[in-house]
Amino acid sequence: MSSSVRRAVILVAFALIGAYGLAALRGPQGLPALREKWNEIRQFEEENANLQRENDYRRDRIKKLESNPSEQELEIRKKLKLLRPGETSFILPARPEQPKPPSDPPVSDQLDDQPSDSK
Repeated sequence: MSSSVRRAVILVAFALIGAYGLAALRGPQGLPALREKWNEIRQFEEENANLQRENDYRRDRIKKLESNPSEQELEIRKKLKLLRPGETSFILPARPEQPKPPSDPPVSDQLDDQPSDSK
């Protein structure tokens, strides 16, 4: 084989490999899937950080309750709604919900309400 034919075959082979690589990267299992996995990882990392903060808060709360009898008493009284002799508890009614203002009518209704100039 001559060198020009060999170069042409190698060039065609590299072009086919490049086209396959480009198709693989742009396909459903390529870069879009990679980007989706990165987003999932970021969401899981945020969720883990939130859960870690919640665990730390609860761990600190447990330590406070273990070491402070007055905190224990307050928590028990709050959960069980207990009162000491002579204490009075006031239960306030829930606030009434504010009525929502009426929303604007849909655009199609607005067009029907306008007077027409045609006679």
